[in-house]
Amino acid sequence: MLPISDNKLNEILDSLGIPEVGSATIRQICAVAAEVENLTSEACVHLEIGNPGLPPEQIGIECECEALHNGVAGKYPDIQGIPELKKYGSEFIKAYFDVDVPEKGIIPTVGSMQGCFTLMILLKQRLPEKDTILMLNPGFPAQRHQAKLIGLNIQSFDIYNYRGAALEAKLEEEMASGRITAMLYSNPNNPAWTNLTEEELEIIARVCDRHDVIVIEDLAYLGMDFRRDYSHPFEAPYIPSVAKYTDNYILLLSASKIFSYAGQRIALVAMSQTVFDRRYESLDRFYEMGSFGNAYIFGVLYCASSGTSHSAQYALAGMMRAAVEGRLDFVSHTSEYGRRAGIVKRHFIDNGFEIVYKMDGDQPISDGFFFTVGYPGLTGVELQRELLRYGVSSISLPSTGSEQEGIRVTVSNISTPEDMEVLRSRLEAFDRDHR
Repeated sequence: MLPISDNKLNEILDSLGIPEVGSATIRQICAVAAEVENLTSEACVHLEIGNPGLPPEQIGIECECEALHNGVAGKYPDIQGIPELKKYGSEFIKAYFDVDVPEKGIIPTVGSMQGCFTLMILLKQRLPEKDTILMLNPGFPAQRHQAKLIGLNIQSFDIYNYRGAALEAKLEEEMASGRITAMLYSNPNNPAWTNLTEEELEIIARVCDRHDVIVIEDLAYLGMDFRRDYSHPFEAPYIPSVAKYTDNYILLLSASKIFSYAGQRIALVAMSQTVFDRRYESLDRFYEMGSFGNAYIFGVLYCASSGTSHSAQYALAGMMRAAVEGRLDFVSHTSEYGRRAGIVKRHFIDNGFEIVYKMDGDQPISDGFFFTVGYPGLTGVELQRELLRYGVSSISLPSTGSEQEGIRVTVSNISTPEDMEVLRSRLEAFDRDHR
């Protein structure tokens, strides 16, 4: 029966070899939640893992099945990407960002996780004096772990107190050492769901150009700032991006949330022509190929996986083509997350919680895939732990690099009125016991 005792939770953590819930990975938290479910015979409310909560786009399934029937499973894919995906990936970016990325710069990867990890390897090598990546916090915890795995130094700061014009001076301070090779952030942000303003994107571009820093923009939740309608290809408003203000960028576009196609692990690295063509002596010596783009494709990606799933490339090409041609309104489909977030936020606020990251400039953040909440008198880790006792599983903000106290809420797994009611009743019990 919920809530479980503190001692019972400690026993679960001990059995899984987790010294403290706040230091656990997302997958470990899922394992803890599973044990709580076994103990109580009641399903947990899963706010911790961002599995898509919508069915995959049918167009992708049809294109992938056709490709499989045509025999692609028996052939290695071109490491650079199939021609259809390079063509429609480039057109997709033009249609929704009004930005030109050459087809050679459209490179498929095994999800954005592989794209980001392999890029870090090369970014660490491009210039000997640049051995550090700058991350805007809060951020996706796995990306910090990726940098640690390869010995890439990390600098970071919480953007909470550096919105708007204040961002420029802070970036200058962080980059003053000359050791920053790249800057990484997600937009919309995971977990805060803040969206960088045009002013902030222009500042990032300007400062990074000044310090020869490559910007990696993770667009996992592309088009999901539902305050504006980004659903019409080749029409304004276009999705905001740093690529409008600099040629020194790499974009990460994943099919996982945009098209609810997470299971096939397919994404794109979209590299500007300037970044792709730039030559480095260090890469020429190491890979015997000087250009950044060729070293990435043939030097790093080849070793990482020898290519990205052949049939999944056809799926992503088909979905992007349909979107460009106006046959697939993926923004409308994903707007369901905004509807859910509006309801879930209200349940938290009605039970004593407060939104932590709540503004973009002078506007409240949009309703979307994530948001963040805190509870008076509890740290983020304490709140995460206490909610687990009540059958609500989440991750704490400190685990994302945030300096604020609270948890991340993912709405993708709360899909039915019954799910909403279970969450409401558990938050109500939590609030009653913690006032």
